Amino acid sequence: MQEFKSIDKHFLTCERTWVYFSLIFSAGFWGAYTYLLRGHIFCNAQTGNVVLMGLALGSCRWGEALYYLVPISAYILGAFVSELAPNPIKHHWGVRWDTLLLGLEMAAVFLLGFVPDSAPVQIFQVAINFLASMQYNTFRQAEGVPVATTFVTNHIRQVGIGLAKEWHHRHSDDKSHRLRLARHFGMLAFFLTGVITGAVFGHLLGGRSIWVTLIPLGIPFFALLHADRTTERDLVEQKPAGH
Repeated sequence: MQEFKSIDKHFLTCERTWVYFSLIFSAGFWGAYTYLLRGHIFCNAQTGNVVLMGLALGSCRWGEALYYLVPISAYILGAFVSELAPNPIKHHWGVRWDTLLLGLEMAAVFLLGFVPDSAPVQIFQVAINFLASMQYNTFRQAEGVPVATTFVTNHIRQVGIGLAKEWHHRHSDDKSHRLRLARHFGMLAFFLTGVITGAVFGHLLGGRSIWVTLIPLGIPFFALLHADRTTERDLVEQKPAGH
């Protein structure tokens, strides 16, 4: 529980919990969007795609197996790029990679909304898997708590752990676990809300429904950009926790 000992610790804007809630909402929306409208592919994490590829290989459906290799490869490329980009970006541009990434995500989402539904689904699969991978690799800790912004497996596990601690400490004054429990429950809730919203707007607006995520991406983007240029201008070289 070391990360909670100092309540006066300064967290960068890119580490604030509300930023992570916004990002995981967008990821949940993208998950619904790609699965419902873009070829029944998961963009948030690759476990499901690897399972589906393995099932295809085990059934000797070679073409189908290659189909799942497309989003998996895009995810690998996203991690590769996001691992190399931060230092050159902040050294030469004077803004954090975190800020630029959100700007890139907004630009990609805006352009994808114009792509006709008749276009190959691989365009969307590659783009969104690439973005989701970079987001997952870039945003790692929300105010000292390690979290993921693109999938919820660990958040579900951590909610279970938190509830177990709640039971274990039910007669104790030690309630320090509740902050972590609330953080993971919040991430889970915002992801689910994003999925539900994606399903609703996907049925209503089709491919252009992806524009809805410009809102939860735009709010933290402008907050991060303002911080880079003003209150955190002298901290642009400081790495966020977890890097």
